[in-house]
Amino acid sequence: MSAIIITIHVLVCVFLILIVLLQTGKGAEIGATFGGSSQTVFGPRGAGTLLSRLTVVAAIVFMITSISLSYLKGRSSASGLLEKEVAPAGPVETAPVPTAPPLPDAGPGNPAPPAPQPSPDGK
Repeated sequence: MSAIIITIHVLVCVFLILIVLLQTGKGAEIGATFGGSSQTVFGPRGAGTLLSRLTVVAAIVFMITSISLSYLKGRSSASGLLEKEVAPAGPVETAPVPTAPPLPDAGPGNPAPPAPQPSPDGK
């Protein structure tokens, strides 16, 4: 059901973008006065009302599909992908963490004694 609504939603989005891009701005009439071409295909007011009606219808369908998708998503939030995952059957093994050798304890405030150095003659 949601795949159908998503498809309709995307198509209405593209249609709405195209309708808005086809419309002329409010300042386009002054350009037609000084030698520009006028829109005579739909008549002097026909194109504006046709495109504005298509814009309103597309906007209403867009809002309905948006609300429907948000309702369906909120209703089916318990059936997410992570809830469908099954936990592993056995214990999970982890890699051993390497440990550093312990440092010699010199006591509080006393420096550690120096390590004995071998003599050069081997004695």
